[in-house]
This record gives sequence, C-alpha cells and structure tokens, in this order.
Amino acid sequence: MKSTRIPAALVVAVAATVGGFYAGHVFTGNDTVAATQAGGNAVDQLWKATPPGASGTAQPLAAFKGKPVVVNFWASWCGPCVKEMPTLSAMQREYEKKGVTFIGLGVDSEKNVNDFLRKVPVAYPVYVTGFGGADLARSFGNNAGGLPFTVVIDSKGQVRSTKLGEVDPAELRHTLDSL
Repeated sequence: MKSTRIPAALVVAVAATVGGFYAGHVFTGNDTVAATQAGGNAVDQLWKATPPGASGTAQPLAAFKGKPVVVNFWASWCGPCVKEMPTLSAMQREYEKKGVTFIGLGVDSEKNVNDFLRKVPVAYPVYVTGFGGADLARSFGNNAGGLPFTVVIDSKGQVRSTKLGEVDPAELRHTLDSL
C-alpha cells in the first residue's frame, strides 16, 4: 500500500482557516455554563500544576489561589498571542493595584518562551507548559485547542469568563471591574 503524505503547507492552511473561524469566539450563554461547570475541575488542575517559570524553576500555581487571576494561554509562534501581549502587560500594571494577577502559560518550549521574553518583556509571570498546556486549556472549555485563550478566575475559584482569540481590552476590563 502506497503511503500518502499531506503537504505541510496544506496542514498549515487548514489550521489557519480553522483557527480563523474560532478566533474571536467568546464563550457566552450555554458555552459559559459548560465552561463554568468544567471550570471547577479545571481550576483545581490549574492550582495543582507546577510548571517551570521562564527561568526554569518550577513554580506552584497554587500560589495564586484565592486571588482574582487572568490566565493567558499563548505561544511564541501564535500571531494574535504576540499581538496581545503588550495589552495584557499594560492591563496587569493597571489591575495589580486592585489585586488582580495575570499569568501567562506558554504552550511552547522553554527556549522559545525565553527567546520571546527577551524581545517582548511582560509585566506578569510567565510559565512554560509545553503542549500539555493545551490539555489544560481544553479543561476550561477550549475544545478547539486554539490560541490565544484567556480565562478569568475570581478569588473564589469560579471561572468568570473565557475568550478564545485575541482579547478585547474593553470586554476584559468589564469582566475585571465586576470582580
């Protein structure tokens, strides 16, 4: 039987089309209910995780438990992720006075994360989850597996919002101001 190889360009084109379809999807209505129901387990998984920080030292994410947290799943190769990083960094500086912490979970290699952070410093802690971060994002309702994916968790550990695709700063501010 002859093996058929799919050209890499075709795979990338299909992924970009699917990603474009899902980019900007905000979970609302039934999606939010499903994400919130799944969120309890997802939040527990998040707090149990001890990924390495960008410096390579393992950091327990349980340190953020009991605080409002914005979790951003991203990768250095993801254009919308890279585009939104300065906005998220500015919002971290704005909202840290209100007790909100932002964390970045790089669904990427340690080398790629560190190379990126040398070029684009951010004002919040960044951790390296590798592709296992995609599984964690799925537990929050990101069944498409797309990036960026942002989750807002309140101080009680409840998922308040999820966003697949680049964040809308006004929408994120509205969510954070309601915490």
